[in-house]
Amino acid sequence: MRLPNISRFWLRRLCEAGLFVSLSILVVYAWARFVPTGYRLPIGESVSDLAAMVSAVASLGSMTLCLWLPQKQEGWVSIIIYLIMVIVVGTVVYESGGFESPFIGLWALISIFAGFFGPLIILLMALLAFGQIFLDYQASSPDIMTLVGHALSVLTPLLLGFIVWHRKPEAKKDKHFSDLEHKLSSAEGKSDVVINAIDDGVLAISKAGIIELINPSAQNLIGWDQGDALGLSWQSVLKLVNSEGHELTEAENPVAQALVTNKPTHSENFSILTNSDRKRLVSIVSSPVGSDGEGIIVVFRDITKEKAEEREQAEFISTASHEMRTPVASIEGYLGLALNPATANIDEKARDFITKAHESAQHLGRLFQDLLDVSKAEDGRLKNNPKPINIEDFVRDIFSGLKPKAAEKKDLLYVFRPNPSLDEEGDTQNIRPVYYANVDPDHLREVVSNLIENAIKYTVSGEVVVDVTGDDKVVTISVRDTGVGIPAEDLPHLFQKFYRVDNSDTREIGGTGLGLYLSRRLAEDMDGGIRVESQYKKGSTFFLDIPRISHEEAERKEQELAAKASETPAPAPVAQPELAPEPTPAQPTDVPAEVEPTVAQATTPENPPAPETAPLATAGTPTAPEPAAITEQPAPEPEVPAQPIDAPVAPSPIEPTPEPQPAVSAPTATVPPTTPASTPTKIPVTINQPNPQPTQVAAQTKTTLADLESQVKVDRQQVPVPDRTNQP
Repeated sequence: MRLPNISRFWLRRLCEAGLFVSLSILVVYAWARFVPTGYRLPIGESVSDLAAMVSAVASLGSMTLCLWLPQKQEGWVSIIIYLIMVIVVGTVVYESGGFESPFIGLWALISIFAGFFGPLIILLMALLAFGQIFLDYQASSPDIMTLVGHALSVLTPLLLGFIVWHRKPEAKKDKHFSDLEHKLSSAEGKSDVVINAIDDGVLAISKAGIIELINPSAQNLIGWDQGDALGLSWQSVLKLVNSEGHELTEAENPVAQALVTNKPTHSENFSILTNSDRKRLVSIVSSPVGSDGEGIIVVFRDITKEKAEEREQAEFISTASHEMRTPVASIEGYLGLALNPATANIDEKARDFITKAHESAQHLGRLFQDLLDVSKAEDGRLKNNPKPINIEDFVRDIFSGLKPKAAEKKDLLYVFRPNPSLDEEGDTQNIRPVYYANVDPDHLREVVSNLIENAIKYTVSGEVVVDVTGDDKVVTISVRDTGVGIPAEDLPHLFQKFYRVDNSDTREIGGTGLGLYLSRRLAEDMDGGIRVESQYKKGSTFFLDIPRISHEEAERKEQELAAKASETPAPAPVAQPELAPEPTPAQPTDVPAEVEPTVAQATTPENPPAPETAPLATAGTPTAPEPAAITEQPAPEPEVPAQPIDAPVAPSPIEPTPEPQPAVSAPTATVPPTTPASTPTKIPVTINQPNPQPTQVAAQTKTTLADLESQVKVDRQQVPVPDRTNQP
């Protein structure tokens, strides 16, 4: 027996036809018995209870096959479904009067399709028909013409079906062609097998937003059964929430955007809320079906564990890079000192070795910095401080800064396209629009620098052209080179982390595979994007697209930034220790809070510097009365003027360094000479007290505020100076 070759599509339609026939008979049967008199169908009264029972069993069997269609043996399944229909219709015809039954037309209809299932099914249908003729003849003994009419009524549909479905013997086909034909005929079955076997959740959503398909993986991920999810709105089944647990708006939801715009979307930033209110971080991709917005296919997978592992890796990389960057910086610094002729004397051979080591240390430091930047980008720690920028001027500065690197290659033409061209008289021939963007300058500088450096690095000879173009909404920075180019198979992976094109042209050029990945993350952080066009062996062009703002908007944002900066409160001043006033009319010198008060006095043979071990007087230490040497009246002897603060002075025990210091706005003091026999006396010096005294002490500083705070520990500060009581 030759099995019919039927696809799963037509097999499903056959199941639906059998279900329809069985349910129709049941409806007619119920209508004739449970509907009030006057509205009943007379044809339903001819359906017996036995026929109704057979129809009910056949309906259950057809419905089961429609929902769970077998994956194999489609030919046998189609024959079983057809025989179920034959049994149902045959029972109804037999119970309602045989050839006088009102359902005899339904028998003729299904007889036409007997030819599709082969000669054996045609013969079976003919035997059943002639069996009914024999039973009628036994019951009523009709005349010969009646019997001939009955025979023609059952044989005609069978002959018609044989003519329609009959096929001539096919020529012997190639085995491979036959296998391909069989695979194509069961394409629907294969697709069902694939969809049901993959681990990713799959949803088919119609244009109206109704779920038409859900695979077992999707059922497991979201906790919905197939019977419950089919026919429902996707929003009630696929609930997406953000990191805070709030449901997404239509503008944020990637599925809604795919339905509205008919464009593919992809996101890894949202979680699915399952039927049991559990959150699962997912990667979700929505792909439109057809060009007219017929619906979308949503594919999603659980990435909770994957993201947790990525966070652990990022933390390890960040910690390791941070800890290793410090010793690398020390190595680089000491190697730099060794290369400095002012700090070390080495021969040329050693200098060559140390230079190579210094370059390697610098490269290692840049690598650690890239790793730190990548970890910050992945966990959202990158700061974004947008400012209005003139893009053309900004890119021109970056271009000029990389000119020395491009000049190292003699055969490289380095061009900045926006530069205006001049005619013979020096007049500008072209006028270009001014492009403004509100972006972070550091982010933009890093991306543009990376693109230009890559173009220079991968272009041995030819040209590198940088251009700035745009429209009303987007500013595009392009970097074109005539270097080695990128193979087509590497383009989809180019902006992935640690990915490098590995071929003979790029293997000798160093790199980590982090630059373009970091550039993509920074571009996305600026609400822009980065893309590439390349032909292998011919060159590449990278495009950075960022949102453009108008000139008026740029001025407004600059004013807002200036107003915000002016409203920022100044840092609170550091409180200084209050020193108790002395019980003398002597007035101190007003010294700024940022400097350390010191006593600068003329150092002569007659006036030696104070010893280093001179103690500071505390609040409870008795002091000698103030001598009359320091008064408002100058001494009659020749005075030795103290050196100004901006001039070099001799080192004293309380001065931190003998180096020349910048000038500080403080007056000089006149100190009379003393005799060698003078006995040191502790004279108090106060700071920031009222009633300034004409004779002031010069201060020389090289300390910070922290140094001042660490040194001023008492309420009073007294500095010992030589005794001037014996002065004339």
